[in-house]
Amino acid sequence: REMGKDLRGKELGVGISQRKDGLYTARFMDKLGKRRQQYFKKLQECRNWLADAQFEDEHGNVLQGENPTVDAWYHYWIDSVKGDNIRFNTRRNYNERYNKNINPLIGDMLLKDVKPLHCQNVLNQMANRYSNSVIEHSRLVMWMMFDSAVENELLAKNPVTKSVKCTSGRKPKEMRALTIEEQKLFLETIKGTSNYNQYALLLQTGLRTGEMIGLRWSDVDFENRVLHIRRTMEYRHSVGEWRIGEPKTKNSIRDVPLTQEAVDILKNQKEKLKSLKVRPIEFKDSVFLCRDGTPAKNSAYDTKLFYYCDKAGIPRFSMHVLRHTFATRCIENGMRPKTLQMILGHSNIGITMNLYVHVTDDEKVKELKNIENMLKIV
Repeated sequence: REMGKDLRGKELGVGISQRKDGLYTARFMDKLGKRRQQYFKKLQECRNWLADAQFEDEHGNVLQGENPTVDAWYHYWIDSVKGDNIRFNTRRNYNERYNKNINPLIGDMLLKDVKPLHCQNVLNQMANRYSNSVIEHSRLVMWMMFDSAVENELLAKNPVTKSVKCTSGRKPKEMRALTIEEQKLFLETIKGTSNYNQYALLLQTGLRTGEMIGLRWSDVDFENRVLHIRRTMEYRHSVGEWRIGEPKTKNSIRDVPLTQEAVDILKNQKEKLKSLKVRPIEFKDSVFLCRDGTPAKNSAYDTKLFYYCDKAGIPRFSMHVLRHTFATRCIENGMRPKTLQMILGHSNIGITMNLYVHVTDDEKVKELKNIENMLKIV
């Protein structure tokens, strides 16, 4: 390969030259035998592009080379190895952790050069900025992608070792549940509003918002008083469309028994839908629809919720608090943990047991009163 020159005859380096119009050009032949070429006004920009393009050609194609960058491997792993085996929301969460926290620190490194200290640094940089659960999720994403690289013989061992640990993160906000008084006031405030049935049903069933939006009449068994939870729906503003998928975990595919109140709410909703003049074919079986015949977007429920909280004069809360309130009422009235786990669709009993730790102060006093005489020894 010949050394390129500028218009005055000065050598610029292999693959770089200057045209008569003053533009600098860089070119090289990539691994696939295709000539790559770009033009620049400044020499340094030209040199930078050539160096980056050649590096990407050498290390960016996982299938062509044995020494890819972390970034090249991650995108190959998420698109081709994981592929369609993961849900849309899971893929989105992996990408968020990778793009925000992992890529900026180790994305440009060669896969083989990543050591435990580099992975630990990713977690250290997240300390005090993220909750422990988010930091742990970043660790999990790194562990999975590097473990797959080991399986595919691109790495000898996984750099995310046992010593790479989640450092101290921010304490997560404690999930609150509505008190019985707040729950009554909230329901009284929203009575007769367009979203009453939706909010009230969550307080009777503990469904997630996406599960409620995804409900179809074919999922409602009035005779046996049960809801079949088979899907979740979420509106993705970034792409302007609804995403319909399976619920969060395998345990989330479940049957939820209906209280008489829940049955009444659903029957009321069925009557309400009869007044709709238009209903798009794709939503003809949906339980909850707006006046235009389409589902309300997930974010719209939270926005309305804040408005109703202000109107009721109670602290603002998110949709998830309605699910947490349902769980709290179940616990307060003696429901067994395993039963509640099945109703809520938790993936393991530990998640459910955490709810039992956070019973209200009133409940602790009531429980102690029940056994007061038993504690009196003398």
